[in-house]
Amino acid sequence: MAEKSGKAFDFRLFKRLISYTQPYRFTFYFVAFAAIMLSIFGVLRPYLLQQVIDKTIIPKDGGLLVYFISLMVGVLFLEVISQFLFIYFANWLGQQVILDLRIKLFRHMLGFKKQYYDKSAVGRLVTRAVSDIETIASIFSQGLFMIISDLLKMLVILGYMFYQSWQLTLLVLVILPLIVYATRVFQKKMKAAFEEVRTQVSNLNSFVQERITGMKIVQLFTREETEYTNFKEINEKHKKGWIKTVWYNSIFFPIAEMSSSVTIGLIVWFGGLKAAQGDVITLGVVVAFIELSQMLFRPLRQIADKFNTLQMGMVAANRVFAVLDTEAIIENKGAINLEKVRGDIDFDDVRFSYLEGEEVLKGISLSVKAGETVAIVGATGAGKSTIINLLSRFYEIDSGTISIDKTDIKTVSLPSLRSHIAVVLQDVFLFADTILNNITLNNPEITEEQVQAAAKEIGIHDFIMSLPEGYHYNVKERGVMLSSGQRQLISFLRAYVTNPGILVLDEATSSIDSHSEQLIQDATDKITKGRTSIVIAHRLATIKNADKIIVMDQGTIVEQGNHNELLKISDGYYRNLYEVQFAEV
Repeated sequence: MAEKSGKAFDFRLFKRLISYTQPYRFTFYFVAFAAIMLSIFGVLRPYLLQQVIDKTIIPKDGGLLVYFISLMVGVLFLEVISQFLFIYFANWLGQQVILDLRIKLFRHMLGFKKQYYDKSAVGRLVTRAVSDIETIASIFSQGLFMIISDLLKMLVILGYMFYQSWQLTLLVLVILPLIVYATRVFQKKMKAAFEEVRTQVSNLNSFVQERITGMKIVQLFTREETEYTNFKEINEKHKKGWIKTVWYNSIFFPIAEMSSSVTIGLIVWFGGLKAAQGDVITLGVVVAFIELSQMLFRPLRQIADKFNTLQMGMVAANRVFAVLDTEAIIENKGAINLEKVRGDIDFDDVRFSYLEGEEVLKGISLSVKAGETVAIVGATGAGKSTIINLLSRFYEIDSGTISIDKTDIKTVSLPSLRSHIAVVLQDVFLFADTILNNITLNNPEITEEQVQAAAKEIGIHDFIMSLPEGYHYNVKERGVMLSSGQRQLISFLRAYVTNPGILVLDEATSSIDSHSEQLIQDATDKITKGRTSIVIAHRLATIKNADKIIVMDQGTIVEQGNHNELLKISDGYYRNLYEVQFAEV
């Protein structure tokens, strides 16, 4: 698991990030080479300027002046080309790395247990997959290589300065420790500040996404002002996080500018005196040192600025790797592929808990024969939906075994297992896409003709064709263009076209109108014929004809039998439920 580090720079994290450049190592090396060339071209300009002053302007040699000016133009051209190649390929490399990293992250998230998403805020995960990974790209485009280029340029400049005049160089280096110390402090402070900024960005994203998604509830319960106030508080924390970074910048950069100005003054004073006395220090050397000192300090100031970018990228990388290191996936070690499922289902002493020590299923044992329609009823929290979640292996059981056709589902590959189970949930999720794509989920093996034939069989073809563009009607985000009953019919057709060996209806008729319910009931009779079906329902009228009814209470099975058998049990749980619902009618 990636951990939050208090160090100014985490080399272990950096090494891990750099490993993602391995497939593009030639581009990596080319960018590094371009950085070296930039450092060389950078020091050539002051050198040529020195030559122009000492060998052409002071001696008044016009012919030689043209020669040096031509050299300066040539060097400038090569520097521009190197700068272009450096910037382009550094950004290209960054985009390739985040492309691979984002794909790997999303692939990893696809395999997470449902339990992980139960505990994780969607907004934070979106931040990790989108903005955090985008921030990582800046490590390559504006951070790492820029810093390498600046450091190389500084080393070359210092070498040349010592070669020209060790006295002026030492004078410049007197101010350097102040800049280095200020930069070091600045780096540490900015790391902590940017960690806080990323935390506040995640909180802000999570808050906004949840409120927009739940806007109906916000408006229905007149929570606009309350949520507005909460948003202002979160936004204020976000602002304070950024203000802290601004504060550190406002302290550091004036110190750097002041140090630079003092250095220029010292060079002009000492170098001017030496030049006037006819020393080896010439006027050209003094002018060159003024430019060289700025070139020395400017990268140092830029390094601090680029280090901010690098730190933001490293903080983002730490957060992304924390998700990648999360071991919350369902182990897919099953090697068996189920070609055809008869539909025998067995739960043998199955125990399960969402939270350790708080069992939801307490030793459940049940058998469903192939082709049977089995209904599961019970109060909210009895464990009904948990059973179907475990059947599809959305969660791992604590103990016991679950078998399909006498085969332990842990030995079956997840894709194979889930391809034979179709689930219709009470809360239907539709993507912002066409009805056809929401039914087939872009499965190329299911044609539009098959979908239409299935829709006609269950009686909803006319409803779909009544919509603009029919099967190609875009239902928008979460299917908001359809009523809850219409969304339920679409989800039922989605399950039907897959021709599953096992059908699960999880309270699929609890939130729809009587007309839609009748359509569902007619379709249920058709699709469940000769197929194992598990029906979870609060409305007992919908399950009277079930082959078996399993009654659950607080994680245990308290009664089993068909409708008539259960009604005969004096003071039975099912009988009491039925009488209450019948009395309500």
